[in-house]
Amino acid sequence: MGNGESKKHARTPNAQGSPGAKASLTNSQLPIPRSPLFVLVAGEASGDLLGADLISGLRQRFPQAHFAGIGGPRMAVAGMEIWHPAAKLSVMGLVEVLRHLPGLLAIRRNVYKKTLQQRPAVFIGIDAPDFNLGLERKLKRAGVRTVHYVSPSVWAWREQRAAKIGRSADRVLCLFPMEPPIYARHGVDARFVGHPLADAFPLEPDQAAARHLLNLPPDSPVLALLPGSRIGEIKRLGQDFLDAAVLLRQQIPQLHIVAPMADAACRAAFAIEAERPSLAGSLHIIDGNAHAAMIAADAVLLASGTAALEAMLAKRPMVVAYRVAPLTYRIVMLLGLLRTEVYSLPNILAGKSLVPELMQDACTPAALAQALLPLLQARAMTPDLLAEFRRLHGELRAAPGQGAAAAIAELVQA
Repeated sequence: MGNGESKKHARTPNAQGSPGAKASLTNSQLPIPRSPLFVLVAGEASGDLLGADLISGLRQRFPQAHFAGIGGPRMAVAGMEIWHPAAKLSVMGLVEVLRHLPGLLAIRRNVYKKTLQQRPAVFIGIDAPDFNLGLERKLKRAGVRTVHYVSPSVWAWREQRAAKIGRSADRVLCLFPMEPPIYARHGVDARFVGHPLADAFPLEPDQAAARHLLNLPPDSPVLALLPGSRIGEIKRLGQDFLDAAVLLRQQIPQLHIVAPMADAACRAAFAIEAERPSLAGSLHIIDGNAHAAMIAADAVLLASGTAALEAMLAKRPMVVAYRVAPLTYRIVMLLGLLRTEVYSLPNILAGKSLVPELMQDACTPAALAQALLPLLQARAMTPDLLAEFRRLHGELRAAPGQGAAAAIAELVQA
């Protein structure tokens, strides 16, 4: 979108229709233009994918719409004008954030200024809550409609944050069906729009095809290890996961282990932990392909997080584990920041215990191996567990790009 198009959204006649006077109507009172502008801000690869799907859904409802903001390559291909690349917001860790803080604040000021100048139909912050929620709050106060897409985990961490998020967003778009009722308790408008991962997995995964893709033996028992996608997680969990695999190999000598790594740095850190003769020839460390590794496996050992949801969608039995630094754990528990005793998404979504969870002090190699052994020996899910996983998969399948676009279009047209 060129500058001439951008200025079109900034010029709004006042109540008397004088084109030269300053606009006196708030954004919520303005008629919907034939070619509305939507400003989107996404900060990671997952947000870029959600943003591209959302642009597609909005374009079906508003064929002449314009899109601008912060996004990645998928959003650019979808037709969005990139003010800043999404990679600029992908900063992890306290030291990294502090080092990049002046630049991040400058980007946020620039996006705020441009958004006010162009007066979009809606501003949509996609995930990246540390960057987006403050920006949304300022824009909402200035009369711009705001949407926050992807709710922070209010069901696990400080539910009272829901009210604070409501002060930033006119509407929250949620990936999980248990989230809108939490916001409703705090008077916040929230909608479940479906989870993108539910469409990334087939309802009936093909294990044989996944093994062929990864060059894994077709008939041997296979364990998938996913100790996390960050270096810190691999350092905390990698050794215990591998020690558990060694114990399992003693019970099941023909066991093969496949470990998909998120990137080269994670692979290097895990490879250091994996240098043990007892796993020679049986351990397959691969780059990416986590979904295929899960589908290929007879059981999955994973770090608590999105991977548990992915294993559920892959229809594979799993053991969920996690450990944080002891001091961090004591502080979290002392301050009462953690509001749940259930950690894995399959158990949270089902409202009951479906998969074992071994957290903190319970996360030991012996305990992990003991929980995994019957799953690997059975080499098949129980019918009841499979039925639950299929049911939850169906509930999450809601074409999120279309659902989010419908919720935003409703807000625009209200």
